[in-house]
Amino acid sequence: MISHKVTRRPEPWPVLKSGLKHRWLVPFRAFEWLWEWVAYGLSRWSFLEALEYLGSFSVLIAVIFYFSESGDRLKQKHYQAWQVINTAQSKGGSGGRVEALQELHHDGIPLVGVDVSGAFLQGIQLPGARLTRVNFNAVDARNSNFRGADFTAANLESANLRESKLSDANFQDADLSGADFCSTNLARAVLDGATLDDADLGNSDLRDVTWKKIKSLKGASIQGVRNSRVR
Repeated sequence: MISHKVTRRPEPWPVLKSGLKHRWLVPFRAFEWLWEWVAYGLSRWSFLEALEYLGSFSVLIAVIFYFSESGDRLKQKHYQAWQVINTAQSKGGSGGRVEALQELHHDGIPLVGVDVSGAFLQGIQLPGARLTRVNFNAVDARNSNFRGADFTAANLESANLRESKLSDANFQDADLSGADFCSTNLARAVLDGATLDDADLGNSDLRDVTWKKIKSLKGASIQGVRNSRVR
């Protein structure tokens, strides 16, 4: 908004001085009167008005550039997230991968084939994520949310998914050998073609799980499973 306007011309000093009731006010009023003249002079300077217009125009240009470059900023953010994941590959700990994976998933980026083997991903939130053919070998993802995630043909061998939310997840043809599913919610999960050798399903909820065509279940622990009707 342009706020430039011409100020009112100050009154002559004798007139102002004569209206003062106390002599000690004279220097203060004189100082203020001087700056009134400065403001009056500047208000008549067209250059200042031009500067105000230019300032508003520069803000408009900045806004235009900000939105025009939003796509590039998003790409840069995704590139940095992938860099975090790839740099930490085959290393233990989190290495910032929890935040990077969640950020990519939040932006709708498929995580197909990602390799986070051995990573510490406890509490990660990836509901509905596309995780086909991922390498989650020996991953510690306890207390995580993978509701409705697609783990088709994924490698979750020896993964720790204890107390995680896995309802409606798809584990078709996945390798779940030695995985820890203790106290997980696997309601309506798809396990067709999955390998569950030596997996621990203790106290897990298997309500409406699809596993008639399960590939192998040798040595798996099913002690205390709930709602284990096969379909």
